[in-house]
Amino acid sequence: MNKFSTKRLCRAGVIVALYVALTYAFMPFAFGPFQIRPAEALCVLPLFFPEAIPALCVGCAISNFTSPYAFFDVAFGTLATLLSAFGTYFVGKFFKKELAKIVLGGIFPVICNALIIPFVIVFLCGGGEGYASVAIAYFTFFSSIFLTESIWVYALGTPVYFGIKRLRAQNIAFFA
Repeated sequence: MNKFSTKRLCRAGVIVALYVALTYAFMPFAFGPFQIRPAEALCVLPLFFPEAIPALCVGCAISNFTSPYAFFDVAFGTLATLLSAFGTYFVGKFFKKELAKIVLGGIFPVICNALIIPFVIVFLCGGGEGYASVAIAYFTFFSSIFLTESIWVYALGTPVYFGIKRLRAQNIAFFA
C-alpha cells in the first residue's frame, strides 16, 4: 500500500476533526490541572494507523489554540502528543498480545502528558501560586493529570481499541 494513500489522508482528517470536536465539546474543562478531555481516548489509534501520529498532533495543536496557557500549550502540549503517539505506534509494531498493546501503548500518553503539562502550567505559566512550593504544585498537577489521562486513555480508549479491532476483523474499508 502506498504510504500516502487517499484512505490514509482521509482517516487522518477524520482523526483531527474528532480530536478537535471532542476537545471543544468539553472546552471549559479541557484545560488545566484536572482535564476532562475524552479526545485523549484517540491516543490508542497509533496502535493501528501510522497516520494517527501526525493527525493527533495537528488535532492537539488546533485544540490548544484556545488554551488559557496559549503558545506554551500549543508547543509543549503538541510535543507531548507527538512523543506519546510515536511511543504508542512502536508498541503496536513490536508487541502482538492485546493486553501488552493496551497497557504499554496507553502508558505513553499518560506519562508524557503527566510530565509535560504540569511543567507548562507551573513553570512556564506560573500556575503554582497558592502552593507551598513549585515542587508541590508540580506534583499535585502531575497526579491530577496522570489520573484524568489514565481515565480517558484506558477507560474510554480500551473500548475504542476493541471497536476498531472488531471493525477491522469485519473488513470495513475505512478501518482495514
